[in-house]
Amino acid sequence: MELATLVTMACEIVGGLGIFLLGMKYMSDGMQAVAGNSLRRMIGLATNNRFLATIVGTAVTVVVQSSSVTTVMVVGFVNSGVMELAQGVGVIMGANVGTTITGWILVLNIGKYGLPILGVAAFVYLFSKGDRGRFWAMAVMGIGMVFFGLEIMKDACAIIKELPEFEEWFQRFHADSYLGVLGCALVGCLVTMVVQSSSATLGITISLAFQGVITYETAAALVLGENIGTTITALLASIGATTNARRAAYFHVLFNVIGVFWITLIFQYYIRGIEWMIAVDINQAVVQNGKEVFPNTTAAIAATHSVFNIANTLLFLPFGPMLVRLLNRIVPSKSFKEKPHLTDLDIRMVETPSLAIEQSRKEIVKMGDGCAKMLSWLGELCQQDDPDKKLADRLKQREQILDSMQDEIAHFVTNLLSGNVPHSVAEEAREQLRIADEYESASDYLANLDRFDRKLRRDGHRFTPQQLESLAELNQHVAEYVSAVNEAFIHNNANVLTKTSPLSKRLRSEIKMLRQRHLEELSDGVMAPAVSIAWLATLNAYARVRDHIRNIAETISGEK
Repeated sequence: MELATLVTMACEIVGGLGIFLLGMKYMSDGMQAVAGNSLRRMIGLATNNRFLATIVGTAVTVVVQSSSVTTVMVVGFVNSGVMELAQGVGVIMGANVGTTITGWILVLNIGKYGLPILGVAAFVYLFSKGDRGRFWAMAVMGIGMVFFGLEIMKDACAIIKELPEFEEWFQRFHADSYLGVLGCALVGCLVTMVVQSSSATLGITISLAFQGVITYETAAALVLGENIGTTITALLASIGATTNARRAAYFHVLFNVIGVFWITLIFQYYIRGIEWMIAVDINQAVVQNGKEVFPNTTAAIAATHSVFNIANTLLFLPFGPMLVRLLNRIVPSKSFKEKPHLTDLDIRMVETPSLAIEQSRKEIVKMGDGCAKMLSWLGELCQQDDPDKKLADRLKQREQILDSMQDEIAHFVTNLLSGNVPHSVAEEAREQLRIADEYESASDYLANLDRFDRKLRRDGHRFTPQQLESLAELNQHVAEYVSAVNEAFIHNNANVLTKTSPLSKRLRSEIKMLRQRHLEELSDGVMAPAVSIAWLATLNAYARVRDHIRNIAETISGEK
């Protein structure tokens, strides 16, 4: 009989925990999808002002419902150079405050309604036609799963009282002495490292305390350890990252370890302060379904979690610059410049699709700027009697950089699309893949233009003065067209086709006119075959650049 009870308890705890974790993921994914643009704006506010960065970290974590996701995202941003270490430190402190919202959601004590909430939200999710409605339903479905999973775990923990050996084992954990507090904190830390979710271990802790299996004091000590255990996610994410990214991950550990250390020193006073704050008898028992439970422990545990993180953040905030200097000493810089990729993209960012898609967008903006620079350098090189070798090498290198950037963007966006992303993000991702490919193709033709000119010079020929003059004008007009489309992409201007159509038509007419004039000149006079071939190839290359840039304009406008 005892074995059957044990199996039932194990199945319910594992099942409840699984539903709880899945609910947290659904709630996080749904909230991220709904608040995508808000998340972009919030991250944009994260400056070197540590107070503002802390507020941003809190707000982002409340939306994504996971401090682990926020800290991993920060490690990714710092690794790619998008975010400074000082900004990352502030956001991580805020993330620790934001994650405490989970405890207060559980305080609502609507566990018995978790299943109907889940059911209603599931129907809305399945039959809703609009994306926004579906993702709101997903978030609410996640909340229902969180409460339903917690209710299952609470019922499973009640079974422990029917197993004397198990109950006796739990009674060994007492936070009535300093060593006892440290022991409980260590257990909380290890369990969180295994589960990799402080919210899940918080749910287990609340379930055990609710059923009276452990005391509130023991639960409070477990919660302190859970704050250290959750840092393992960021540490794992920093493996193989740049020095600054590792510093950000180490700060997360430092922040929580120091916080737990000073709280454990005043633990008994801290507990009394929480009891005074919530103004209810934490150890008051009530009878539910014929069993004695302790409902007031849920609010007390949530308050313990919140007060610890808020107090720790307030303690650390004034010492932000000092901590950054300390991290710089603990993790010294390497002797070489670290730039693992040509782009600022980091695979860790895909955890937050709405922010990840914004980062890949910024990289494509850089590709457009690269094409504009190549045109500028081409204009100089073609007119020089003795071409600048450094400038020519720079142009060639830029084309190779754009090739690699396109590969990195394609890899990043493909990984992003493989996850569960909102329709709007998926649509934007597909557009980005197309635009990155068009910019890379345009850069190939721009590099070819320089090769045509160099080959012509090696063969002892040059374009005629009239051709050089026409080439300078054509290059300038193509540069204007590229600049206009780049600007439209930056501002996401859907009217780009209307705005740039005159430039596009002028280029097509100009290339056609130059080709026609060249054919007339061939019949009128003598021109070296090498010059004729190079000239036609040059006109064709500019025509192809114009086509690729027009494709980008059509993609921005939504026509392709």
